[in-house]
Amino acid sequence: MAEPSTLRRIIVGISGASGAVYGARLLQVLQGQSGIETHLVVSDAGWRNLQHELDMDRPAVEALAHRVHDVANVGAAIASGSFQCHAMVVAPCSMRTLAAIAHGLADNLLTRAADVALKERRRLVLMVRESPLHLTHLRNMVAVTEMGGIVCPPLPAFYLRPQTVGEVVDYSVARVLDLIDVPHDLAPRWVGLELNAL
Repeated sequence: MAEPSTLRRIIVGISGASGAVYGARLLQVLQGQSGIETHLVVSDAGWRNLQHELDMDRPAVEALAHRVHDVANVGAAIASGSFQCHAMVVAPCSMRTLAAIAHGLADNLLTRAADVALKERRRLVLMVRESPLHLTHLRNMVAVTEMGGIVCPPLPAFYLRPQTVGEVVDYSVARVLDLIDVPHDLAPRWVGLELNAL
C-alpha cells in the first residue's frame, strides 16, 4: 500500500469566467510555498481566457503547477475521493461551473474534482465572477454554501488603498490563501483606525 503523501495537495481549477489572473496568481504564490503540491485543471474556455487576458500560452501556465490534468480526463487521480487533497480552489469560477457544482453535474474533471471535495468534506473555495446576478446564480451559491463550499467573489479592498491592479488581485488571492490555511504575506492586514482619525 502506498504511503500517505506528506505534501499538502491543492487543486486549482480555472474556468471560463473573466479573471484568469486570479488563478494564475494563486498558482504563482503556491509555487513558492514549501510542502505544497499543486494540481491544475483548466476548462477549454479557461485556456482561451488565459491567452486573451494575460497573453499566457499553455506551456507558461502549465509551468506554474506541479501536475496538470486534462479537463476531459475524468479518470485522473483527482477525480477520486481516495486522492488525498487539502483543498480545492476554482479561480475564477464561471456561472456555468458554479451551476454544475451546485447540482452535482460532474461532467468534466474540474466539476468532478469539486464534487469530490464536497462529498469528502474538504475545503472548496469558488471565486465566482459575474455581475449582475440573477436568481438562479444566487440560488446556486446558496446550494454550494449549504453543502459546505465557500463562495468568495474577488472584490477589491479599497480601505487598504491599493495603488495598482496587482495589489487588488493580491488582496483577493490572499483572502483565498487564508481560507485554505496557507500562510502568506501577500497583502497587508487591516489593523484598525485610531478614533481620532475618524
